[in-house]
Amino acid sequence: MFESFYGLSKTPFARDIPTDQLYQSVTLEEILGRLEHAANRQLFAVVTGDCGTGKTTTIRCFKDSLDSAKFMVMYLADSKLTPRHFYKGLLEQLGCEAKFYRGDAKRQLHREIELMRGIHHMQPVVIVDEAHLLDKEMLEEVRFLLNFKMDAESLMTLILVGQSELWERLQLQSYAAIRQRIDLQFKIPYLDRAQVGEYIKRRLAYSGADHDIFSDSAVNEIFRFSSGAARLVNKVCTHCLLYGAQNVRRIIDDHMVKLVIQGELS
Repeated sequence: MFESFYGLSKTPFARDIPTDQLYQSVTLEEILGRLEHAANRQLFAVVTGDCGTGKTTTIRCFKDSLDSAKFMVMYLADSKLTPRHFYKGLLEQLGCEAKFYRGDAKRQLHREIELMRGIHHMQPVVIVDEAHLLDKEMLEEVRFLLNFKMDAESLMTLILVGQSELWERLQLQSYAAIRQRIDLQFKIPYLDRAQVGEYIKRRLAYSGADHDIFSDSAVNEIFRFSSGAARLVNKVCTHCLLYGAQNVRRIIDDHMVKLVIQGELS
């Protein structure tokens, strides 16, 4: 609805924007560079961030940046993930029917990955999303999985992605053996005020806007409401565009943002 009113060819704050059209902050570029290093060296990495800061978007950018002829990316996101379902999920993505028992499935995965690396010269990259929901048994299985050929060689690149509480858990003494195996760790930060402005401009440019729709004062209010969480920026901007179109307002100012937040988002 609001797209035609503002002369937009695409929806600016949708979740399915192509990764090459997304706003890339300096921090995001740095994280992507480190993740690429992890993929090339078959390292164990942990990516954390608070709700709405763009963890899954970051992983989507990372996946799309990898050479599909060199890397095989396997993705799991299951709040009830058990070791057996972990191996079953990976083997299914490799086109195999997993053996029933965990030990057999683990050995089967080892063989399939060695074949992938030896014959097809592809490196496996395993991404486990929502990793803050994993229980201790599953996190311990990660440690056992990484203990490959008596630590002389890494079986795969493994990336755990989760909310900030994941890293807080890994700081506990009971997780010391897992924590010591982590090669790279980084937390996705909130956007600052300048980055929120750039983020909004990039989204509008992608959608075909030929002029600024949000005033500087409006961006101030959006930043104040969202605290720099990209998901909340998307939400408030979408609501403001709907409100602006319904009320025939070509420019969205701080007063309109406050009305939207108070009336629809508080």
